[in-house]
Parts: sequence; C-alpha cells; structure tokens
Amino acid sequence: MSQYSMMQTLVLYDTLSNLPGNNFSPNPAKPRFVLSYKGLPFVTVWVEYSDISIAMRAIGAKPNKRSDGSDFCTVPVLNDPNTGALISDSLEIASYLEKTYPEKAIFPNNSESLIREFDSAHTRLILPAAKSLLARSTEILSPASAKFFIKIRSIDVPLPWDATYDEDWALLEKGHNTAYEWYQKTDGKWFMGDTFSYADIIVACCLLWFERVLKKDEWVRISSWNGGKWAQVLADVEKECGLA
Repeated sequence: MSQYSMMQTLVLYDTLSNLPGNNFSPNPAKPRFVLSYKGLPFVTVWVEYSDISIAMRAIGAKPNKRSDGSDFCTVPVLNDPNTGALISDSLEIASYLEKTYPEKAIFPNNSESLIREFDSAHTRLILPAAKSLLARSTEILSPASAKFFIKIRSIDVPLPWDATYDEDWALLEKGHNTAYEWYQKTDGKWFMGDTFSYADIIVACCLLWFERVLKKDEWVRISSWNGGKWAQVLADVEKECGLA
C-alpha cells in the first residue's frame, strides 16, 4: 500500500490548449512533474486561459505582482485539501510540497536557495528568445484565449512577436550553450551531478513547452544542439518522474 493511499487528492489548476492532453505551459508542468515524482495523488482542473483570472479569484488564490505593481492571477495553483493550503506560483508550490511531503527530495542537500538562483538564471537565458515561443503558443489556444494571451503577455514582452525570428533562435541556442556548460561542470546525468533535483525539472518543463508548441522541424533543431543533450534531458526527467 502506498504511503499516500489514505490522502485526499490534491488539485492542480492548469491551462487548456488545443493539443492532445492539453498541457503545454512550462510553469504548470513543474508541479505536475513534482507531484508525479513524489507519488502524490492529484487531479488536474483545466481552465481556459481567458478564464484564469476569474476562476482563480473564485477559489481564493493569491494574485501575483506584475513588474508595474499591478495584481494578476495565473496558473499553476495547487489546492491541498489535506492541509487547507492554496498555493500560487510553481516555485512556491515546489517549496510547499518539499516541506509538506519530504520523501523523494527535489531540493536535496539543502539546495533550495541554490535552485531558486538557478531558476532565475535559467529564465534569463530563455527570456530573450521569448517572442517566437509566445507566438507559437498562441497557435495552440482557442481564439478567445489566444486573444487574451496576447493582451496579457504583451505587457511584459512587447509586440510584434514574429519580427525577430532568426534573432530569437540565435539567442535561444546561445542560452542553451550556456546551460550545457552548467551541466558539463557537474560531470553527471543531472544538474547536480548524479543527484536528481528540481533544477532538472525546471529545464525539462521548458523543453516540454518547446516540444509541444514548436513546429516539428523547430523541435528537431533544438534536439540537435549540444550533441542531443536537450532531447535526452527531457526524456530522462520524464522517466524519472514516471511521466514517460
């Protein structure tokens, strides 16, 4: 019998798409990988992107802050009926799950502060190439959600999104070259060498976003970088988390 067999089922809120299985967004993918890795029982509630703000306010989720100081609601949000916790933001959800359900650590050897820094650094690698990735993301949403997605995301990433395609790809490859150097320093399968951690989940969920929203030839292009490292990382993390 599983140690969690008597638990109430956790609820993860994620966003809908037109893709089989729905999931595409990297941030909601992160808690899904963590929940699966830890063997916690959970269900996913799928929300149209255009309805996220209304739906999350309705359940009492705490809004996040934009760079201009305004409030906004987003996913993922995790509801844990076992404790009454309702947590927003993928990194805070990971931190909560690690503290509440410490078996199968995702922040091994007291590495949470290090991995928080890694999360910010990895975002800085990917963000310069975000325009082309966001443009692709609109193509797998419903018309209403695509319109809302553009309205919200263009606050932080100004339009147009399709005018710098070649430049974006050069920046994306440069960012992955840097990430490859990080992995090479540890001389192991994972970011922390032979120890799996949330850092690997961060990288894999971004790669999952690419695989889900990009054209097939574009994903093949990324898969060829750094000797096939990134397709392998995604496959390895999915297997480690029982999602392969």
